[in-house]
Amino acid sequence: MTITARPTWTTSVSRPDQPDAVLLLREYMTEMVVRYHRRPALPGEVDEALAEMPSDDLTNASGLLLAHHGTDLAGCAGLRWHSGWAELTRVFIRPAHRGAGGGAALLTAVEQHARAAGAQAIRLDTRADLVEARALYARHGYVEIPAYSHGPYAEHWFEKRLG
Repeated sequence: MTITARPTWTTSVSRPDQPDAVLLLREYMTEMVVRYHRRPALPGEVDEALAEMPSDDLTNASGLLLAHHGTDLAGCAGLRWHSGWAELTRVFIRPAHRGAGGGAALLTAVEQHARAAGAQAIRLDTRADLVEARALYARHGYVEIPAYSHGPYAEHWFEKRLG
């Protein structure tokens, strides 16, 4: 009988301007554009979205985490820092790695980083059409809260206390 080892998930900190981060953030934004408009992205549309919602503020020591599934670059998640709390953003797992625990691995890693930095909670906003993301957050203890932000795509708000 042959037993095949499953790849493990690991995370590392990156600046958003590093090549792997740039690649994943572009893939993330491409998926956001496609899902929002329910059609393929038009020429220039992803670049416009990246300019409208840049990730250059994710430069803190643990602002952007990259996830690897085995040796494969597989996803990312960002943290924006506020007084007493952190905002989770840019959570993305490449389609080929979905369903293998990457979302949970990223949430665990960002929660550890936020806790270590002194954050008492993590908050996030998301769109109504991102049902898989909302289910992931709920499974991991994030609860819906009243709006704390007013972005053009914010339709649901979540928080997890890190106590």
